[in-house]
Amino acid sequence: MPKSSGSYSTSDLSRKSGDIIAEALRRPVTITQRNKPRLVLLNIEDYQRLMKQSDRRTVGTIETMPDELVAEFENAVEAYAGEDEAGRS
Repeated sequence: MPKSSGSYSTSDLSRKSGDIIAEALRRPVTITQRNKPRLVLLNIEDYQRLMKQSDRRTVGTIETMPDELVAEFENAVEAYAGEDEAGRS
């Protein structure tokens, strides 16, 4: 019977892989090595959701950027435009 904590050692993984995989299909399972968390085993749907959330291209837009970052961006654009105009003279 699997542990209720959702945490298993690497030796448990060798002996109880079927039970651990079955639990990981329901919720993330932590694999420990020398009593330290080393891995997380999770189902593909949870993995894909996490990967989608971490995609920086979908994090926000200029409208959602902090004001100080917008100002820094605008300053960089102005500096670049100034260098371009100076280069044309």
